[in-house]
Amino acid sequence: MSCERIRAARKKTVGTKQTMKAVQKGNARVVFVARDAEAHVTEPLLALCREKGVEVVMVDSMQELGRACGIEVGSASAAILEE
Repeated sequence: MSCERIRAARKKTVGTKQTMKAVQKGNARVVFVARDAEAHVTEPLLALCREKGVEVVMVDSMQELGRACGIEVGSASAAILEE
């Protein structure tokens, strides 16, 4: 269910750098983070989401999140900008 939202989103970011920028600018509605991503990659993003009050959805794996975003490789994080 959780990956269906990112799959159906009209605008999204893929990857931690792009997602961090979207959260900082206030554009991210929902952030998706892979549970198997390395903590040093995801922890700053999770802290920023808490600070900005952005909803976070945990996804089982980077591979699953990458597929939901339409890419061939795994992704540590992604965000919905527009549903």
